[in-house]
Amino acid sequence: MVRVRLFASLRELAGGSEIDVEATDVAGLLGSLSERFGPPFDRIMVAGSVVVNGERAGADRRIGPNDQVALLPPVSGGR
Repeated sequence: MVRVRLFASLRELAGGSEIDVEATDVAGLLGSLSERFGPPFDRIMVAGSVVVNGERAGADRRIGPNDQVALLPPVSGGR
């Protein structure tokens, strides 16, 4: 089980800032959350980022219960 921190619109979608997910890699984690939250999750994460232990992670990155995992929606800003 991996504890995942969620931010902004992802936190609102999930109804909380942290969620536990059964996954061994980033692809499995995203797939599990896609099944759970459906198209709204997919629309956010198509441009979002997965961060594992402070580093941006690709789909093949292995994860375990001691890793710090965060999902970040796309960020816009500027003037």
